[in-house]
Amino acid sequence: MSTNVTETTVNTSVVVEAPIERAFKVFTEDFGSFKPPDHNMLGVEIAETVFEPRVGGSLYDRGVDGSVCRWARVLAYEPPNRVVLSWDISPQWQIETDLDKTSEWEVRFVAETAERTRVELEHRNLERHDEGWQGLRDGVAGDAGWPLYLQRYADLFA
Repeated sequence: MSTNVTETTVNTSVVVEAPIERAFKVFTEDFGSFKPPDHNMLGVEIAETVFEPRVGGSLYDRGVDGSVCRWARVLAYEPPNRVVLSWDISPQWQIETDLDKTSEWEVRFVAETAERTRVELEHRNLERHDEGWQGLRDGVAGDAGWPLYLQRYADLFA
């Protein structure tokens, strides 16, 4: 796995031993299986994390009490090559309702062989989050951010 941080972008990638179609399917259909359960803004335990597989869909957590936290919107959905989502979380780690203050993250799936796929995640436009955006950048780039998500994702194929 590798991670590269620039001023306003975080890039990280991992290689999984899986065909591109399976790598894409696991990422989108099983997002909740590798999202850390303590990454939770609901206030109750997460019952499930749902990735709606279509442009205009959402990525959200549903609590055990039925409450819902929609924290990303699906901006592009192009199986098995890429997906782009918004990051609707503020630098204070709360839901951001001002869409002008949201960034986006793109996940690209690149077949290295018939049975190996490189998964590249780029979280960009972080400066849109306004005051405190650097802390958000450091959070998603850090050990508990995208590198952790991609490692947990890769572990599903081990």
